[in-house]
Amino acid sequence: MRWALVKVCLAVTAMVVVAFAVPLGLVVQEMASDRAFSNAERQAATIGPTLSITTDPGQLSKAVESTQMGAAQRMAVHVPAVGGGAPVSIGEGRAGERAVAETRRMGRATTASLTGGGSALLQPIALGSGDIAVVEIFVPESEVSNGVATAWLVLAGVGLALIVGSVAVADRLGARLVRPAERLADAAHQLGEGRLGARVPEAGPKELRSAAVAFNSMADQVVELLANERELAADLSHRLRTPLTVLRLNTASLGDGPAAEQTRAAVEQLEREVDTIIRTAREQRPAAGMAGAGAGAGCDASEVIRDRMDFWSALAEDEGREVRLAGVDRTVRIPVARPELAAALDAMLGNVFRHTPEGTPFAVDVHDAGDAVIVLVSDAGPGISDPDAALRRGNDGGRDGSTGLGLDIVRRVAESTGGDVRLGRSVLGGTEVRVWICLDGRSAGGPGAGRPGRGRRGNRRNRGRATP
Repeated sequence: MRWALVKVCLAVTAMVVVAFAVPLGLVVQEMASDRAFSNAERQAATIGPTLSITTDPGQLSKAVESTQMGAAQRMAVHVPAVGGGAPVSIGEGRAGERAVAETRRMGRATTASLTGGGSALLQPIALGSGDIAVVEIFVPESEVSNGVATAWLVLAGVGLALIVGSVAVADRLGARLVRPAERLADAAHQLGEGRLGARVPEAGPKELRSAAVAFNSMADQVVELLANERELAADLSHRLRTPLTVLRLNTASLGDGPAAEQTRAAVEQLEREVDTIIRTAREQRPAAGMAGAGAGAGCDASEVIRDRMDFWSALAEDEGREVRLAGVDRTVRIPVARPELAAALDAMLGNVFRHTPEGTPFAVDVHDAGDAVIVLVSDAGPGISDPDAALRRGNDGGRDGSTGLGLDIVRRVAESTGGDVRLGRSVLGGTEVRVWICLDGRSAGGPGAGRPGRGRRGNRRNRGRATP
C-alpha cells in the first residue's frame, strides 16, 4: 500500500511536470529567438535614415561602420542600381543574391538560414529614388538560443525537486497509513496465536482508529468469554467435589471386599479427574478479570443455610461431628443468587469435612449488621498455617489435596457485593472463615444462576444415595 501510493504520486507528479515544463521550455526558446531577431530589426533600422539621404558607397560604409552590427561585421547593405549605375553591396553579405532579390520583391522583412550556422535578417528599406535597398543582419545561433539551456536546466531542476518532494510526502503519508494497519495485522496474528494480551494503539487515520477500537473491544470480549468459560468449568468441577465428599465418606462404611475396594478406587479416580479438570481450567485462565455472568435476584441467606445444613448435618452425624447453627431463625435477604450462596457454603463446609479429622465440631453463624450480613464458618480443626496464601487465588492454605478454588468461590461471591473474606482463628480453636456480604453493593450473579437445587437428608443407611 505504501509503495503503491508512492508510485501513484510519482506518476502524477511526473505527468504534471512534463505537461508544464515542456511547453514552458518551448516558450522560453521562442522568446529567445524573437528577442534576437527583434534586436536585429532595430539594428537594421538604424541605417535607414542614411539610405534615405544618400546611396554614396563611401558615406554608406562610414554609416555602417558606425553601427554596432557594422563594427561587428554582422551588417551588410545591398543597394540596387540607381540612375543607370551599378549595384552596390557594403559589408559581408551571407544570405546570397537570391534571398536579397526575394526580399526586395516581397517588400517585407525575411529571414534566411545559413549553411554555416546562424540566420540572416533581410530588412527592405525604401530609397528616395523609389528603389528598395536591403539591409542584411547576421544573427548567430548562439544569440538565437541565448539563455535557453539555462532555462531548461532550471525547469528540469524544479521538476526533479517537485518529483522528489512529492515522493517524500507520499512516502510519509503512506507510512502514516500503513503503520496502524501493520500494527492491526500484527495484533490480529498475535491474538490468533493465543496471546490474548495483544492490543492495538488507537492512532492513525479516523478509519484505522475505529478499526483499532473495534479490535480491542473484540479482544476484550474474547478474553472475558474465555475467562467466564474457564471459571465456569472450574466452578462446576469444584461443585462436584461435594457429592464426591459424600461418596468418599459413604465408601468408608462399605467394609471390606472386592466390590468395596473397587468402589473406593473408582471414587478416588473420579476425585483425581475432577481435580485435574479444576487445575487445568485454572492454569489456562487468562489474566483478565472475570465479569459476572448475570445478575441474580438475591435470596434468603437463612433459608439457604438451613437447607445446606440439613444436608451436611447428616454427614456430620455419621462422622460424629457436633454442629452448631445460629442466627438463621429469621429472614435475611442478601443480593446473592441462591445457587452462588449454596456453592460458597458447600465449598466452606466441604473444606471442613475434607481437612479436619472425624469428630471435629464446627459451627455456622449468621449476623445481620444492618448494612451487611456476616456468615461465619468455624471449626475446631488444626487451622490454616498461612491464611494470606489461602486467600490468594490458586492456593488453599497448603492443605493436602486442595485445588485452591474453594475459598476463591467464596471470595468472588463476597466481592460481587462489595464485601470480602477473612480467615482467622475461631473460638473453637480451629479456622474461622468470615464472609462479609454488603447489602448496598451490586447484585450478585454467577455461572450457576437460575439453577437452584435442594439437598436430601441422609443417614447411615442411605449414605450412598445422599446428594447435595
